Amino acid sequence: MAEDGRKTLVLTGASRGIGHAAVRKFSAEGWRVLTLSRQPFDDNCPWPEGAANHVQVDLADADSLGMAVADIRDRLEEEGGKLHALVNNAGISPKLNGGKRPNSIDTPMQVWRQVFQVNFFAPILLARALLDELKEAQGSIVNITSIAGGRVHPFAGSAYATSKAALASLTREMAADFGPHGIRVNGVAPGEIETSILSPGTEDMIEDIPLGRLGNTMEVADTIFYLCSDKASYVNGAEIHVNGGQHV
Repeated sequence: MAEDGRKTLVLTGASRGIGHAAVRKFSAEGWRVLTLSRQPFDDNCPWPEGAANHVQVDLADADSLGMAVADIRDRLEEEGGKLHALVNNAGISPKLNGGKRPNSIDTPMQVWRQVFQVNFFAPILLARALLDELKEAQGSIVNITSIAGGRVHPFAGSAYATSKAALASLTREMAADFGPHGIRVNGVAPGEIETSILSPGTEDMIEDIPLGRLGNTMEVADTIFYLCSDKASYVNGAEIHVNGGQHV
């Protein structure tokens, strides 16, 4: 742990939505948060040392990811080379022209490759690259999957849905492989969460949610924090559904 007693989190996709809420949660709990995003740091982000702890990276680009890992390692040296949590939150869900849902017939192959690179390959590449730092802290990995990984979704495209299903399976495999190193690996599968980028028609899905409402980003962030905390010290290989019962 750092000299000031802080734990450290690396989180991808911090610029909005669930990622933004998670950074707020961990920062409020006293963690140092290293954020990774395609966008430069936004001065409106309400957490301390945000600009100094931000790494701009294109997860779809292998060279950019490699440089980001080197940067992260340098920053973690300030914390004694320890990483207490890695949250793989970044994900892309492209739409076709006119906002049309990209199905398995119409989605161009280059889109499939880009989606899997960001949603599936980047999480395992980051976890493998930061294995020593996670091992040093006996840390935790949380992969953000999706309700779309287990059912055909009206808005999420085929590439996104299958990449999240693959990430859920990867989470199970990682729990078995990383566990002997003292690193727990779990998943969080959000359902319909109220953000600024909701697809038109999402409100109509409320009737299929037993709790009768959309979720909010802090409800997901609280779950992520729990899995990274000592209170979840024997939770490994789980995928927690945060969807108001929509999956039942």
